[in-house]
This record gives sequence, structure tokens and C-alpha cells, in this order.
Amino acid sequence: GGPTPRIVAIGASTGGPAALATILAAMPKNPPFAIVAVHHLDAGFVPGLVSWLSRETGRRVEIAAHGNPLQAGVCSIAGSDAHLLVDPRGRLVQRAEPADAIHRPSVDVLFRSLVSSRIEPCAAALLTGMGRDGAEGLLELRNAGWHTIAQDRSTSVVWGMPGAADRLGAAAAVLPLPLIAGEILRIAESPRRSNT
Repeated sequence: GGPTPRIVAIGASTGGPAALATILAAMPKNPPFAIVAVHHLDAGFVPGLVSWLSRETGRRVEIAAHGNPLQAGVCSIAGSDAHLLVDPRGRLVQRAEPADAIHRPSVDVLFRSLVSSRIEPCAAALLTGMGRDGAEGLLELRNAGWHTIAQDRSTSVVWGMPGAADRLGAAAAVLPLPLIAGEILRIAESPRRSNT
């Protein structure tokens, strides 16, 4: 295929479906970047989330399929019971390891894969959710040159994951939900650096 599109990475848990819908609905119809998201859900609920998001937002939302290249204009959401990673060629990878992760899929595992695969830095957001999954991965992304965003306390259903990111200094911006899509677009639609 052509060059790997820019990638926007998102993690969410409790309260995440509505937050994801808000962000996706504010995106252009065919954004020039791919979105990859991990949402903590019990097995069997991901297809329902994907079809609901598609209906609510009118955007292309799919369950991430192992081996598929990330496509501009498509939001790929991790299925249940496997970690989702992005390989250096911009392809989706599902795997069972690390088996000791508290969550599977884990936001940290996704975020760290973007660092280790040396994906061109873009934007990453950690949305409402309990626990702290994604906070350390978001810090690693920030240190690797990504623009990192955490949802603020006032608009989060549970300020666990984004709150942990804020305490770690992982978020370059802590924003209310209605401003997050605009911040993602500001980064993801800016001119690409020519050194990639």
C-alpha cells in the first residue's frame, strides 16, 4: 500500500463510549489519519459498541483485525481478550502477551507499541475510565514526541486513567471532552515533517 497514514491513538474505559462518540462525531467525514482505540469491555460487547458508534457518528468504525493495515478515515477498535499493537509497517497486531496485564486489551500495550514501532508521532488521548491503564504508556508517547491529551476531571465519568496520566506528567494538555477532537485535529492535520 501507500505510506502509512498518521495514527491517532485513544484509550478509554468507564464512560468511554459516549466520549468516543463525541470525538468521532466532531471529526471530518474522511479524516486524513487513522484512529486506533482500546476500550475496556467485557467479551462480546465490542461489536455492539462498534455498530453503535457507527450509527451515532456516521464515521467508519471497525473491529481491529489482525494483519490489517491502518487506513486513513477508519477508527479501529480493539476486540476483547487480545492486546492490540501497531507494528512498524502500520499494521494491526493482536496477541495474548503480556498475559500479566491487568486489562486485555491494554491501553498501555497499544501506546507502547507505537513507541517501539517508531510510528511517526501524532496525537494520543486518554479518556474517562477507572484505574490507571494507559497512563505510563501515554508518558512514553510524550517522551517519544507525541502530543498527548488527557480528558479533564469535570467531563470524565471516572477520572482514573486520565487522572493518573495527569499526575505522571504524561499529558501535554488536559482538556474537557468537547475540546479534545479539535486538539487532535490541530496536530493530526498539521503539515507532516519531511524527515519521515
